[in-house]
Amino acid sequence: MSDKQNENSSQTWLGTPLQDMYKGQGPWCFSTTPIIPSKYHHILYELPATLKEPPQPHYNSQPKHWEDDYVRMPYSSHSLFLVNQNGEEVIKPRWEVICEALTKPINSVEELQNAINSYNNKLPKFTALHHFFHDVLEEEETQHFFTNILPKIIELALCLPEYIPGSIPLLRKNHTTSVSFSQLQVAALLANAFLCTFIWRKETAPTYPGVNFIKLFTANERVKRQSCVAEKLKCIIHYFRRVTSKSPVGVITFKRKFVPRNYMPRWDTLDNNLGNTRIHVASSGTIEEGLGLLQVDFANKFIGGGVLSYGCVQEEIRFVICPELIISRLFTEELGDSEAVVITGIERFSNYSGYADTFKWDGNVNDETPFDDYGRRKTTLAVIDATRFSKPKDQFHCSTILRELNKAYVGFNSKEKENLAPVATGNWGCGAFKGDPNLKSLIQLMACSAACRDLVYYSFGNTDLRDEFYNFHLFLANNKVTICQLWRYLCRFCAANLSQDKLYSFVQQCHFDMKSQPTLKQFLCFSTQKRKTDVAVPSTSSGEDEIKSKKNSPNSKTSQNDEIQSGADADVKSPRAKSVTHKKYSSLPITTEQKASKKPHVSSAEIIQIIDLMDGKVQKPKEDCEELTLLSEVDKLKKSSAQESSVCEGKNGQEVTEIPMEVDDEEETSKPVGFIEDKKRKITDYFTKMTNHVNSYL
Repeated sequence: MSDKQNENSSQTWLGTPLQDMYKGQGPWCFSTTPIIPSKYHHILYELPATLKEPPQPHYNSQPKHWEDDYVRMPYSSHSLFLVNQNGEEVIKPRWEVICEALTKPINSVEELQNAINSYNNKLPKFTALHHFFHDVLEEEETQHFFTNILPKIIELALCLPEYIPGSIPLLRKNHTTSVSFSQLQVAALLANAFLCTFIWRKETAPTYPGVNFIKLFTANERVKRQSCVAEKLKCIIHYFRRVTSKSPVGVITFKRKFVPRNYMPRWDTLDNNLGNTRIHVASSGTIEEGLGLLQVDFANKFIGGGVLSYGCVQEEIRFVICPELIISRLFTEELGDSEAVVITGIERFSNYSGYADTFKWDGNVNDETPFDDYGRRKTTLAVIDATRFSKPKDQFHCSTILRELNKAYVGFNSKEKENLAPVATGNWGCGAFKGDPNLKSLIQLMACSAACRDLVYYSFGNTDLRDEFYNFHLFLANNKVTICQLWRYLCRFCAANLSQDKLYSFVQQCHFDMKSQPTLKQFLCFSTQKRKTDVAVPSTSSGEDEIKSKKNSPNSKTSQNDEIQSGADADVKSPRAKSVTHKKYSSLPITTEQKASKKPHVSSAEIIQIIDLMDGKVQKPKEDCEELTLLSEVDKLKKSSAQESSVCEGKNGQEVTEIPMEVDDEEETSKPVGFIEDKKRKITDYFTKMTNHVNSYL
């Protein structure tokens, strides 16, 4: 075997090389969002960040430490605590109680638990923390923690009033808001979270995940997860060892993005060619290794998921190797369907191996990522939560596909329109949430195309997924499939009642079936010929794109280039895939032939019926003319028809046309032709009413 053949056989990626994704300028060449103080961007340090030392904290003239829209700080004068003093119950400032408890010598895990219980009572026993110090760490390591590391954590925590004298806004639902911290401010907040000093707020507890480490300290009931809980504690302690020995000098921005429903893309009208979105599909590597890219966090709607309990998969692992992410749980409300969080400037502190039950801390990492002009490391994370499915088939309903498309778009889109970094992602929501990798890869491809970004996809060792997704992208590129076309094909898949592994084959066949259908222009041409020459025009069948007539008109001519082979047997070739053999997808168990019509011609009455159909005058079709193609007759005609519109009043009193988003039947029904219904969900509850620009919301 030649060296070139050996190289091809050992290659773990397909598509565009990463150096081309980087435009030949390396991973740090992409644009970043600026830090500008505004009503919607709260900056808690003094500008600019020089990177020579930690930025100075910003002081508010009237700090809001106990307001509803802000984090209730533990040192606030409004934070009071009932203590027993000399047999009497006395109300004291809670911060005073915290300082008194933590300044006493703490030499064991038992003493640490007692100290925390003195200002945060009714806590369960710290069983996981006891197991960690008594059974996991060596005695020497335990002694080093209580002698050297814990005192520094306490000192850092008690400096909170000095480091953050200002107000931390809550990133609430349905609002686009940003907040920027220095890394040292984040470290002080995390030290307080480790010592469980933050107040539990009953009114916000159901919608905020919480940042105190209590659940992690007590996560010892699941025997299989005892090891990974201990390894997560190693990551956390290593982080504190680093930041207390040398103060970090960078800054971090947390941005909550919200896009209203009527500002979302119209997926049924976007004509972006999916082949123009470059892809790099790798079976090796991880998302956090996508340097300079927009890295996707497979999030829970409560940011961080189970990072402070038993969870130890993609999101939780990312949060413990970059612990600065954990502080987002303090002020980020649960995510809605049209919301995402983008975090810029985080530093990685730990290496790791394994996954879930096999996860292990694997030593220190010196993050050499360069800083941008605003003092942030050029690492950006897009936090998007997938839908959890109890029945995997539910994810193929058009309403749920629409939700995932919108969610990914919010995470990927940017106010900056030039020089955007590609998206680094993978099998989003395909683990415990039971998502299908084939579907999720297409959804993220469509969202990248709409957001004008390229796509770097990590299949996590799945070489079959790598090859199939790459080959399918070649099919989309060579056939110039657009977003709106793929949207319609995906909406049809559920009604086809096929297994999930047939998705790519179905879309192929669906596309060729669509191309073989007569258009409205051809029908009108037939009608004209019928009146003038009385020439019979036979109906077309699936897999053919010819119109035969005894007399040709300029409008009815077709070329040989319009003839196309069936999708099941199509051999897609591309100059980019010289050494890649395109996979021929298996044929589908779907009948694509039309039933033989009793009338061999398109009569005038049928033409009138078609025009009435497009004008909204729906009539029940004759049974002998019913078609069994992949595409319904309505969809064949609707493509070039004028849609009915209703008029509503716009923002300035002007009339605005409402155009319903085009969706497809998901169930076979006996409704008249032209009737669109989703039995499981009302699609009109999800889609937009009009197309607008989104820049003002992102």
